[in-house]
Amino acid sequence: MPKDNQFQFATSQAVDGVMLLSASMTDFSYGRHAHEEFSFGVTLAGRQDFFTQGEQRHSYPGNVLVFNPDDAHDGESGSDDTLRYQMLYVHPNQLAPFLDAVGVRQAEQFRIGTPVLEDPLLRHQILQLANLVKDEDTSTFAYTSAMFEFAEQLARFDGIAPLTPNKQRDILLLRARDYLYDNLDKEISLDDLSQAVHMSKFHLLRHFKQHFGMTPYQFWLNGRINKARQALLSGKSVQDVAMSFGFNDVSHFNRRFKPIFGTTPRQYQRFLAQR
Repeated sequence: MPKDNQFQFATSQAVDGVMLLSASMTDFSYGRHAHEEFSFGVTLAGRQDFFTQGEQRHSYPGNVLVFNPDDAHDGESGSDDTLRYQMLYVHPNQLAPFLDAVGVRQAEQFRIGTPVLEDPLLRHQILQLANLVKDEDTSTFAYTSAMFEFAEQLARFDGIAPLTPNKQRDILLLRARDYLYDNLDKEISLDDLSQAVHMSKFHLLRHFKQHFGMTPYQFWLNGRINKARQALLSGKSVQDVAMSFGFNDVSHFNRRFKPIFGTTPRQYQRFLAQR
């Protein structure tokens, strides 16, 4: 990996369901992907350019970045300066109880509609949580308190872009998404998917891409890589994970994994084994 592109991941024993990425990059470009977690980040230096929710976006130093689960996006440095940022990945199951505690309605469906925010309070909370993840002496008590305060800041966005399907087509698209999730360990076809949700193949392709920002195949492959990442975290060998999730070999796994996480699977596993 070129020394100008650095990606470091960290977790904490006290902070369940949260991962921190500290990134520095000049010529690296993320491929189109999505996470199953919420992604809350702060641009520290440089300019971050990315495409999401149908538009090209720019994040400058001090801006807050937010990607909801399944929000397709890419990313790269948008200037000659080195891009530096920190990103917290928070699983919805971890966040929902805190949102519920601060009065957010339907916390399990919470979403934020604006991916780039100028919000000093939210920025402060994200960086505070990042420091807690990095600090090996963080207690669960300290983390829980900080997470509650973070949820209080997020509660200001309650009701923005809720994930509330109110059309039959949207319901079918969510059914297609669930079918893909349920079959990550299988080889499926577009015919299988279209039959499962009772939509024609070409209508499904067009509307799925419009709704989720990725084709059904890209979405399925992205989900498979996320599941493979979880297997890496459990301590399984890279070779075993590659074979378990349908990659031809470790090189094939590397080629799919690195455009999403910035590192090879082995480097990613090594970062987190040090914690």
